[in-house]
Amino acid sequence: MEAIVSLNGGHARIALSGDFTFEAHRPFKDASQQVMANLDIASLEIDFDGVDYMDSAALGMLLLLRERLGQSPIRLTNTRGTVRAVLDVANFGRLFELD
Repeated sequence: MEAIVSLNGGHARIALSGDFTFEAHRPFKDASQQVMANLDIASLEIDFDGVDYMDSAALGMLLLLRERLGQSPIRLTNTRGTVRAVLDVANFGRLFELD
């Protein structure tokens, strides 16, 4: 998996591509740390446009990121198909904004 970070003022975006699984731990962690190092970030978007599959380890990574960012809102965009089904079953719509 690849995770590309872009920063624009107080908004950060992580664009994911490939399968979001346990093997993606390192690239996701690196991208997350890059976002958290910027103290001006008020919101985060994680773009799932290039992701067709995610597993429970990915859910755990998202939860850890949410915990570390505190009150900053996190929006999960371009969630569809299997990815959206996994997020819905896990009730992530209660924790994140889903598009």
